[in-house]
Amino acid sequence: MIVVVMGVSGSGKSTIGKLLAERADAIFADADDYHPAANKAKMAAGHPLDDADRQPWLETLNALLREWHGGGTNGVLACSALKDTYRHTLAAGMPDGAVTFCLLDLPRELLQQRLAARHHEFMTPALLDSQLATLEAPSDALVVKNDREPEAVVTEILQRIQSAN
Repeated sequence: MIVVVMGVSGSGKSTIGKLLAERADAIFADADDYHPAANKAKMAAGHPLDDADRQPWLETLNALLREWHGGGTNGVLACSALKDTYRHTLAAGMPDGAVTFCLLDLPRELLQQRLAARHHEFMTPALLDSQLATLEAPSDALVVKNDREPEAVVTEILQRIQSAN
C-alpha cells in the first residue's frame, strides 16, 4: 500500500499521514523534507513555486515511491500534489493503481484558521491563495473531508482503500 495524502497547506497532510502510516504499519515521509534549500527560501519569502521549481523535487519523491513499491514496503507520503501532472510524475514507473492519492478537503476558512495558528519553516499563510488556485481536483483520488478528529478521517481512508481493493 502506497498512499499520497495530498492537499493544500494546512489541510492536515502531515497529521493524517503520520496517523495513517502508524495504523497501516507503513513508513511515513513528508515531501517538505525533500525540498531543496532554494525552494524553501523562495516559499519563505512568500513566493510560490513554479513548475520548474517543483519538477526535480517531484522526481526525487517519485524515486522514493518507486523504492517503496520495488521493496514491497507500505508507505505514506504527505505531499501537496496539486496538479494532475505532478501526480503523474509521482506515480511514474509504477503499475496503474500502485499509488492511491487521497485529497484532504477543507473549507477555505478552516484552512486560513489552521495556517494562522501554526508556524511553518517556509510555508506562509500568504501562499494559500496560490495553492488553492493551483489545485486541480483529482478525478482518480479519494476525496476525504478533514473537518473532524484525525482518527475518524484515517478510519475512513483505510475503509475506502480496503473496499477499493
